[in-house]
Amino acid sequence: MKHEACDDNEAYRLVLEPPDIETYMRLRREAGMNPRSAAGAERGLPGSLFAVQVVHQGEEGNETVGMGRVVGDGGCFYQVVDIAVQPAHQGRGLGKRIMAEIRAYILREAPENAFVSLLADGEAHRLYAQFGFEPTHAIGMAWYPDRAGHRSAEG
Repeated sequence: MKHEACDDNEAYRLVLEPPDIETYMRLRREAGMNPRSAAGAERGLPGSLFAVQVVHQGEEGNETVGMGRVVGDGGCFYQVVDIAVQPAHQGRGLGKRIMAEIRAYILREAPENAFVSLLADGEAHRLYAQFGFEPTHAIGMAWYPDRAGHRSAEG
């Protein structure tokens, strides 16, 4: 496990590994993101190309309050996913720290001309633009299969 202290606030440190399943599901819920199944998290988290967590060191112990991951094929395609910060810890530059670590990973590891994508919800596009992401002319599409194989638009 690799740890790095955050420069301007010693109460936060970065951990460069995926969160455990419970933490992952909790952070998604607390950040207002669509839930994912425990079975999906169990399969998906170990397959992360890169992951970063923000851990708050408080009086009551350590708590993961933010996260971000990169998934993909490790060559041609990279997707930034699961950028989340607990609402109580937002506005402190933690999303920027997460994205800075992700950007550094991609610049270090991705081959030239790799396609790096993400989906920006709400006003998050303002954060991502600071890291070089631009709107595309493509139409984002999604499919959330259920056990019967029918299309579900709810995700």
